[in-house]
Amino acid sequence: MSARKEMPGRLLRLLSLLQSRREWSGRELAERLGVTERTVRRDVERLRALDYPVTGTTGTAGGYRLGSGTTLPPLLLDDDEAIAVALGLVSAGSGGLAGIADSSMSALAKLTQVLPARLRPQLAAMSSAAAVPRRGIPQVDPDALATLARCCRNHEIVAFDYVNRQDVSSRRRVEPHQLLTVSWHWYLLAFDPDRDDWRFFRVDRISDVSPALHRFVPRAMPAADAASYLVESFTAAPYRHRVRLTVHLPADEVAANIHWFTPGRVVPAGDFCVVEFAVETPSLLLQLVAGIVALGADFTVDEASAETAALITEAGRRLQSFTPR
Repeated sequence: MSARKEMPGRLLRLLSLLQSRREWSGRELAERLGVTERTVRRDVERLRALDYPVTGTTGTAGGYRLGSGTTLPPLLLDDDEAIAVALGLVSAGSGGLAGIADSSMSALAKLTQVLPARLRPQLAAMSSAAAVPRRGIPQVDPDALATLARCCRNHEIVAFDYVNRQDVSSRRRVEPHQLLTVSWHWYLLAFDPDRDDWRFFRVDRISDVSPALHRFVPRAMPAADAASYLVESFTAAPYRHRVRLTVHLPADEVAANIHWFTPGRVVPAGDFCVVEFAVETPSLLLQLVAGIVALGADFTVDEASAETAALITEAGRRLQSFTPR
């Protein structure tokens, strides 16, 4: 196929790449498209001639980005991306995002209409699905979440008001790293220069989000990944209720049988393991300890505050007095 015949498809692929990331270097685009950097420059000029706002900078840090303008290209998704978007829309109603359920189903209906016919049966099946929201989950502002996600992606400093567990409000200015969703709660992992340390922020406690329009160089995380660091942070945090158990099972078996996210850790100890939980509410602590009891193995309570020990003892007394009818 001649280069001229390949051009329309290549321009569409170039648009798709520019939509997927904030900025690309000419070398990266050339490698993805299988052409020279000179060809990339020519294709960028062709897009500009079609009124697509592709901006570029020169120098070692230069690159191309798709800016805002009056004529934007259509959203380009491959098959896997379309299915992923549809699944995300179906599950959005139960994700703790304020007022998002109806909008998600409306967007899914539009997506079903405009995508290729081969994908419509799958998307139509998804549009009939329903997500059951979990009661009592704090609502998150979708605009705030989108802004935080954009700042994470662009390595852009962001400021916001934050209310901590003690209901103390403060203005924070941080380097956002990653958003995580755990047990229907959204968290932001960020480095706080004022405190010279990494911090997790509950997104439902964040308000008045304001990008600082200032880029930063990402720092190395103090853990292998954000999820494991979140677990470690929960365990080390000064929560009111704590307990440490020695369970007569291997650590991998205990971890495999705890089917929910636990604010604690499981540490191997030979054929046994040590399980630590740290939480803010006594009801959650009892649920976590009950999950260990349900494994059917012997265990000992190695450490617990007087209040925590009393909670566990009282729960055990009530279970012993249970009489089935």
